[in-house]
Amino acid sequence: MDLLSLVLVPGLLCDAALWTPQQHALADVARTTVADVAQDASIDAMAARLLRDAPTGRFALAGLSMGGYVALAVMQAAPERVSHLALLDTNARADTAERRAERERLMALARTERGFRPVTQSLLPMLLHPSRLADAPLVDTIQAMAERVGPDAYVRQQTAIMGRPDRRDALAAIACPTLVLCGRDDTLTPPALHAEMADAIPGAAFEQIDACGHMATLERPDAVSAALRRWLGR
Repeated sequence: MDLLSLVLVPGLLCDAALWTPQQHALADVARTTVADVAQDASIDAMAARLLRDAPTGRFALAGLSMGGYVALAVMQAAPERVSHLALLDTNARADTAERRAERERLMALARTERGFRPVTQSLLPMLLHPSRLADAPLVDTIQAMAERVGPDAYVRQQTAIMGRPDRRDALAAIACPTLVLCGRDDTLTPPALHAEMADAIPGAAFEQIDACGHMATLERPDAVSAALRRWLGR
């Protein structure tokens, strides 16, 4: 059986480790690559880099959080390249003024002499289901990703996120098999924002993962991998 090409897009302060469970679980059906989202300071520039680096021809595309913003930008720039789309723990709206203010606060903290670790520590309660905050291996994985990405790329990524446009008007034009998935307890991008996207995208499937926050691929890897397998089979 020919393997599908699948491009995986990390979120803010994440790298390929965000998708390691899915890369292993889907190895029999997909040849995966992970997009580089650490170099650019706009979502459209991240999308352009992804398209330059992506496999030749059509590919499936899955993005989590900021990765979903990049995936939606790819869909506007080159929809003919994408065979399947998965939007995980993300949303199609632009930032509110309150969210921009919080991002500015965290960016300022990242630049202080206290260093970068306070930023990751302050983010954890927003990223994980409360039951997972004491899960040391999971927390270590998230903090290690953040340290590898580093403060300079973090500032670029936050700048990109704050500058992203509202893409809700573009959702109706998405014509490929689409999965919209989130943790049922995601407080950063709640299920209502995912239902909004799923309702606007023709034929989209909407799945919620129980006892799961914003980092679904790592919090509930088996459930997410199973959902992605079903999506790739559509």
